Order: sequence, then structure tokens, then C-alpha cells
Amino acid sequence: MLQRRSSARSTSAYSVVELIVAFTILSILVSAALPLLRVSIQRQRETDLRRALREMRDAIDRYKIASDQNLIEKKLDTEGYPPDLQTMVDGVPMLNTVDKKLKFLRRIPKDPMTGTTDWGLRSYQDDPESTSWGGQNVFDVYTKSTATALDGTKYSDW
Repeated sequence: MLQRRSSARSTSAYSVVELIVAFTILSILVSAALPLLRVSIQRQRETDLRRALREMRDAIDRYKIASDQNLIEKKLDTEGYPPDLQTMVDGVPMLNTVDKKLKFLRRIPKDPMTGTTDWGLRSYQDDPESTSWGGQNVFDVYTKSTATALDGTKYSDW
């Protein structure tokens, strides 16, 4: 009988040691996976930012082309660029048509870095390095985030 009790005690103690070792290994694996998860999330947000910028810049280019082809009204001092982003969502009346609007964006995309639809804007008349919008027209868009990308560049420079 003595042998059975001592073996039962060693089995119980061995199980506790197994649990501690397993928990330690699991903790190491989780601590190694967290940085990879963070990088993966940041990489996805960067991809979303590139997609949103491309979508808006393509819409600006389509607006400019429509303006140059006299499909829509071209206002003075705008060089044919849209007055703001919302105009591309709301649409612009087409010339020589009745009640037809030409739309360039379905919606203003959300900035994945700031979580808002508030984008930095540059007009054709602004200095290329300017961080303030002159208000004349929208020539380019950029994120207002001051963070640094995985490649070391500033998001606002994209």
C-alpha cells in the first residue's frame, strides 16, 4: 500500500510540473506572435491607406479630364480641379444635358491611420511642401497622420 500512495503523489506532482512547463512554452509562443500580429495589422492599414489614396487621386484625375473635355463646368482659377472632395461625391452637372450629374466618388474613404474622413488637401496653387490647403481646388490628397510607415517614410508623404 505504501508504494501506491507514493506513486499517486509523484503523478500529481508531475502533472503540476507539466502544467507549468506547458504554460511557460505557451507564454513564449504568444509573446513571439504578438509583434508579428502588430506588424500584420499595420501592414493591412498601410495597404488600406494606399488603396484610399489611389481611389481619391484617380477620382481627381477623372474630374480633371472631364473638365478638360468640357463635359463639366470649369470655374476660373481652379485649373479644372474639383473645389473639394464632397463635390466629387455629390456629382457635378454635365454640360449640354438636362438633370444629369457626373459623379467621381461613391463616398469619401475613411483614413485608416486617423480613423476619420478628414484628409489633408493640396491645391494646384499651393507649394508642394505645404501642409495647409489654400482652398482654391483639390489637386492632391494625403493623410494627416504623423506616424511613420514600416519602410521608414512618413504616411503624410505618400
